[in-house]
Amino acid sequence: MKVSVADAEGQLADLVRRAETGDEVILTRQGRAAVRLVPVKAPQSAAERERIIMAVREAGRAKATPGPSAARSQDFLYDDEGLPQ
Repeated sequence: MKVSVADAEGQLADLVRRAETGDEVILTRQGRAAVRLVPVKAPQSAAERERIIMAVREAGRAKATPGPSAARSQDFLYDDEGLPQ
């Protein structure tokens, strides 16, 4: 993606975010390429991201404890006829 330096001033945060995710961002001056935004750290591969996501899911499952059903969690708000107390 090419963006003029003048236009980049208002959207710098978005341009940096895009560059960090691997998009090529080139800033132009008078229609000529002047600067390329590149991430300092290379983006992770899809396989590495998937491995991290699975590790986080497993950690969450290991910490989860069974508890009461959420289906009846707000019953205390209503009387026997189903009206708000």
